[in-house]
Amino acid sequence: MDGIDLGNGIVGAILGVVFATLFQQWTQDLWFKARRRSAGVVRSLTYRQEQGRAWATFSLGPLHTPALIVEGDGDRAIAAESVHVQVLAGEVELPEEMTGWRTEIEDEENRAAEAGERRPVWNGPRYAVESLEVSRTALDEQSEVHLRLKPTDYYTFLAAQQLDRRFPDGTTPRGRYLDPDAPLTAPGFLQCSFAANVAVVTADHLLVVSRRSERVRMAPGLWNSSVNEGLSRHIDSAGRNAPDLHAVARRGMREELSIEPHEYSLVLLAFVLDVDKRHWSAHFYARLNDLTGDQLQARMSRGVADRWEHDTIEYVPFRTTDVTRHLLSPERRHRWAPLAPSLFHLALVHVHGRASVERAEAQVVRRA
Repeated sequence: MDGIDLGNGIVGAILGVVFATLFQQWTQDLWFKARRRSAGVVRSLTYRQEQGRAWATFSLGPLHTPALIVEGDGDRAIAAESVHVQVLAGEVELPEEMTGWRTEIEDEENRAAEAGERRPVWNGPRYAVESLEVSRTALDEQSEVHLRLKPTDYYTFLAAQQLDRRFPDGTTPRGRYLDPDAPLTAPGFLQCSFAANVAVVTADHLLVVSRRSERVRMAPGLWNSSVNEGLSRHIDSAGRNAPDLHAVARRGMREELSIEPHEYSLVLLAFVLDVDKRHWSAHFYARLNDLTGDQLQARMSRGVADRWEHDTIEYVPFRTTDVTRHLLSPERRHRWAPLAPSLFHLALVHVHGRASVERAEAQVVRRA
């Protein structure tokens, strides 16, 4: 009996060691698997944060905007011949659930016009941005931009601006059709706005800053670029040609400031997207050859075609410290149109150089 008990004890001890070893290995495996999973989560979060930084919208100290600079850094101009615009066949179509929204807008405008309550909104022919693709030339790595447009109209644009209006199932156009991690991917019917924004500097080095009238439909009362001209299918595509973005900017200079093409130089600095409202912009810089600020103001006093679009024009010394203080002043900081601050920054970089501009901006931000 003693021999049997001794044998059982030895077997039990061996089995205990085996089970203990297996249990230790099992727990270690679980720990390593958990560690790998948690490391995977950390890597995923880190990647998303890095991705977010890569696609960060324009900010300057306490001033934050939804303007995403898609192409261009201000330092080097984008050549006119490097921009290829194509107009696709067939108009943009709203999803079925949004067509009723457009009908509501049209009915309301017709009713207001008949009642004489206010000036009706003209349903002008426009363009929607189907896509904007950027590449580089093979030899000198210059920008190559391919802009693809589709016909649309202003009522469709207004309907598509209701990005946070709820569908019957509780979703919204923003939640259903837009991916915050892919800001350049969006259906054309949500991108029915493309404009040329121009930073104008006078011959005596003054930046022209405008404030939008309270009578305009979009961004009323906000401080904005010197010139803001929307792309018009009726005006900018005469003879069924694709629109020329430089010509759109020149039209804006003439209609909003009464300045003719021979009176200034014009360069394209960037393509920028308002990721909140899905408004696209070509950012330009214009330098007046001879007109000073006083002379420009005197000329405008004698008549401007689109006088009603702006109610105030200011002239700011075109030095980085002065422009940055103007952008960050408490009374204006939250009253800028979304794309204007990035335009003025890029214009400063184009004239004064990136290192100088960022150094001066940092000094102003520290004191703000």
